[in-house]
Amino acid sequence: MNFLLLGPLSVRLHAREVHVSAPRQRVVLAALLLNANRVISVDRIAEYVWDGAPPPSAAATVRTYVMRLRHSLGEHASARILTRAPGYLLELGEHESDLGQFTAHRRRAAELAGRGDLEGSSTELAEALALWREEPLADIPSRTLRDVEGRYLQELRLQTMELRFDAELALLRHAEVVPELVRLVRKYPLREALVGKLMLALFRSGRQSEALDLYRRTRVLLVEQLGAEPSADLREVQRHILSAHDRPRTPGPVEPPAKKAVAPAAPWNGPGRPSPAQLPSVAPKLSAHSGPLARLEHFLTTGALPAGTVATAVVTGRGGVGKSALALHAAHAVRECSVHGQLYADLGAGPRPLTARTVLPRFLADLGVPRGEIPREESERESLYRSLTSDRRVLVVLDNAHSSTQIRPLIPGSGGSRLLVTSRRRLADLEGARTLLLPPLDEAGSLELLGSIVGPARVGAEPHAVRTVLTICAGLPLAIRIAGTRLLERPHWSIGDFARRLTEAPRLLDELCAGDLGVRPCLDADHAGLRRTAPDGVDPAEVFTALGAAEASSFSGSRVAVLVGCSEARAEEALDTLVEANLLGAPRAGRYWLDALLRAYAAEQAQAVALRQRGRPFMRAG
Repeated sequence: MNFLLLGPLSVRLHAREVHVSAPRQRVVLAALLLNANRVISVDRIAEYVWDGAPPPSAAATVRTYVMRLRHSLGEHASARILTRAPGYLLELGEHESDLGQFTAHRRRAAELAGRGDLEGSSTELAEALALWREEPLADIPSRTLRDVEGRYLQELRLQTMELRFDAELALLRHAEVVPELVRLVRKYPLREALVGKLMLALFRSGRQSEALDLYRRTRVLLVEQLGAEPSADLREVQRHILSAHDRPRTPGPVEPPAKKAVAPAAPWNGPGRPSPAQLPSVAPKLSAHSGPLARLEHFLTTGALPAGTVATAVVTGRGGVGKSALALHAAHAVRECSVHGQLYADLGAGPRPLTARTVLPRFLADLGVPRGEIPREESERESLYRSLTSDRRVLVVLDNAHSSTQIRPLIPGSGGSRLLVTSRRRLADLEGARTLLLPPLDEAGSLELLGSIVGPARVGAEPHAVRTVLTICAGLPLAIRIAGTRLLERPHWSIGDFARRLTEAPRLLDELCAGDLGVRPCLDADHAGLRRTAPDGVDPAEVFTALGAAEASSFSGSRVAVLVGCSEARAEEALDTLVEANLLGAPRAGRYWLDALLRAYAAEQAQAVALRQRGRPFMRAG
């Protein structure tokens, strides 16, 4: 029996393919294989099968899928799937899956490197990499499984490649590895570890100018795409190449920086633990955000903290205001302070966010813990995570958080680590957090953003129409980017044409869509997350609908009390809840306000309620 995961999922018995064609059974099988010889709960399997949104009957349905999977695999293989509370366990020998064989080769490579046998270590690593066929899990219909496990497998493969390159460079095979490194650096141009190895290989092959040109090109790319300078490690490689006593020669390698020198693969809890670098790339920063960005960087890099605390920053604001971009710019800017790596997770902007139960195993694996050694109990996972980060300087970035409860298990240990969170909510109950409220762009910032997309000349030619478009976009970078994208895609439109479309559209939000971007999904998420007031209070969603029906842009609490038939105190309570949910502007001079986007969305909600009350299903346009 052989199970193949490092490519399309395949099961082979005595050279015969065993077909598991049902999509959800394949998800179940992949989940069992990735957790071989460990119990995986029915709840976890359900999260994978239904992509984080399992139905009430999920547990019973998963058991049915397991029963059918056993039947598909046949008597010999199905006997390996054991029922173990709170779920199932797949018994598997190390050589019965390509992932198990891959792990065995890596382990033997570490042992050989530890004994000084770099030749043998390199051979074992090459054999491990030869087991990969294509992208793993690509044929498994589960986004959640691919996000959690596929990312881990791809990172494991890249780390193994880097270990083999280290061994090959130590064996003076720099010329032999150049072609493969060139191909990989083209595919992963921002992976600085690969760039550094290629620079060394080029230099040792007598190609100093190419090595230095690669550094210059990489630096430009890092600055343009991430707003960050090369890491200290990559700069050290450049300095070694430039130094007078390190001239290119063959053989006789330039020694890489001490921390990058080839060493045996260390245990996950030893000094050679991996340093994850998971920060996504980000669009160029806006000068309008320079102030908030500087404050965020200052907090993350300066100041001593009381013992037992972790520097935690929360960037909050309405959907589409640029919280994630600001946080990522800050994270890239302070990378050098997080010398042991950066962990990143998008906790999800939808109504079913990722939980720590899903994210924590990936973080532990990214920190070097073998999958087989990750504890089963959540409390033990949290303790191990805190222990691994307590003596390290790691930056943890959690994007689109819904609640403090979701975040607390992912707070790193109280060493030199930092935590950076983005959320639409204030998260006032997150102890010790510094909150930065990111407001919409002012007129100058809005003009800068639109001009960066369509060009300053086009913006300057129609100032009145531009002002109309930007007023409707309400300073929301997402809305402005969508408007700019639509204008860029339609050069035959004048900005005046587009302004008229926006002002005359029966459903404004239908016009603010471009590709997979849209303003409405952001507002849907805010509306879906509305919390109700006390049982005897007024439902904020009903108040929002009433505001949409009234078609007013500003109003007082007393006016709303009359509108919905309640006391002014109850009306104020519901209005404050809408402000907290970013569906209403904070009061100014005693009056609350709705910008053009919120008015359009409130009108849609009112229309939907009116149609339902008349007994007709509501069909959203667009």
